[in-house]
Amino acid sequence: MNPETLRTIALYLGGGMLIALVLALLLFVIVLRQLKKIDVPAHAGFTETLRYTPFSVVLFIDLLDLALDFLAAPFAWVILDRLGLKGLRAVSAIEAIIPFTQPIPTMTLCWLFVRLFPNVPLEAENWQNKTGDQ
Repeated sequence: MNPETLRTIALYLGGGMLIALVLALLLFVIVLRQLKKIDVPAHAGFTETLRYTPFSVVLFIDLLDLALDFLAAPFAWVILDRLGLKGLRAVSAIEAIIPFTQPIPTMTLCWLFVRLFPNVPLEAENWQNKTGDQ
């Protein structure tokens, strides 16, 4: 590849990342106006937390990940913590750190899976069944 082709590719990638960042910031303002804190149980796992989470939040996290690449991990961690979505922090951070996964909307796909298959047992239910608690 010649330098001009590489420069063009870099400009397209940079432009896409900038657009994703602007969209993420706009969506973040909307998310903050719509909800202050989501009422999620204290020890909710990933699946249960996704069931309480509005679509705008997971879309925001995916756009932020696309825009900031691996730098999105600390921002997503703090934002999800402040919104009371602690069950989503680890998955979001791990996905942000893994190279070349940024174009994949992981949180959105997980959110859709939880909505389309509501019979998937929650982590707390699995834990209770294994320990014999009812």
